[in-house]
Amino acid sequence: MPTEPLSQKEIEDRLRELPGWSLEGDRITRSYRLGSHFAAAAMAVHIARIQDELNHHSDLTLGYDTLGLSVHTHDAGGAVTAKDFALAERVEQIAPGHGAS
Repeated sequence: MPTEPLSQKEIEDRLRELPGWSLEGDRITRSYRLGSHFAAAAMAVHIARIQDELNHHSDLTLGYDTLGLSVHTHDAGGAVTAKDFALAERVEQIAPGHGAS
């Protein structure tokens, strides 16, 4: 069964609960700054494990001391869905443990 896209209002409401996340085009995105390249890479690996658990994957962009995420749901035609917010919430839970801001 396909995942249903969220309405613009639902997206805006859910983004209010996730400081730092924003809607860019048809995706929700967030960038984190970390203490080093190794810390950013370690967080990327941790996120990859979460994505496999959820069977929902974002685009990750690893910089020197930054990590960016961009996510939407392919099986919903590239729209933003509850799956995207479930992933974002899990990432927010682990970010402090990596020293991400």
